[in-house]
Amino acid sequence: MEKTKRIYLWITAICLTFSTNLLLAGNIRVAVASNFSDTIKEISKRFETDTNHKVTLVFGSTGKHYAQIKNGAPFEVFFAADKKRAQRLEKEGVSLPGSRFTYATGKLALWSPKTEFVNEGGKVLDGNSFRYLALANPKLAPYGKAAEQVLQRRGLWNSLHERTVRGENIGQAFQFIKSGNAELGFVAYSQIKKPDRPIEGSYWLIPPSLYDPIEQQAVLLKDNSIARSFLDFVKSNEARAIIKQFGYGVTQSAE
Repeated sequence: MEKTKRIYLWITAICLTFSTNLLLAGNIRVAVASNFSDTIKEISKRFETDTNHKVTLVFGSTGKHYAQIKNGAPFEVFFAADKKRAQRLEKEGVSLPGSRFTYATGKLALWSPKTEFVNEGGKVLDGNSFRYLALANPKLAPYGKAAEQVLQRRGLWNSLHERTVRGENIGQAFQFIKSGNAELGFVAYSQIKKPDRPIEGSYWLIPPSLYDPIEQQAVLLKDNSIARSFLDFVKSNEARAIIKQFGYGVTQSAE
């Protein structure tokens, strides 16, 4: 009888612990720039495993996310692909003061799924071996703006303007290239640099001197304890290592 009672109490304790964890677990909605999709998925998976919380990720262009947030979209956190929109949200009083920080430094690459198509120095851009060149919309996406700057500084913007196809965000630009609708194009290095496999096709990792720094910043939009914990995790050594593995530079400044 005494043994049966102990087993009952033990099972009850386990059930109460499980129920408490379910009650404490919560969900946050996070707006994320398209280029950071694979990286944030891995980071979120680790966070969810450690905490039992759920992270709902919504991907899109930084410009569109900014507009949605300004119009009251229900996000707790915003991972922008630049610092301009994060700064604006801070100045406009939309994000929480002191929450802004640089979570990654982006790198731009010229890429084609064809082997030996993109050569050193991106000299392929000077010839006529391609019909279409893909890039993200410079007005909406920071990586698109960086691509525009590269072409301008190479003196190619005007001559290649009519041959460009533009995605709403860097994710769509990548799909244009991968599907063959464009033979090559500008992508985030993180889109082709995967920790578990070699880079497919051919690419040119563009020198950062050819475009303005892509400082990707995050901000907290609501004073939510789970969202704060998530941002703390993004700043951790574990998350920083993941970010580096996916081809980003890592700093932690809010300028």
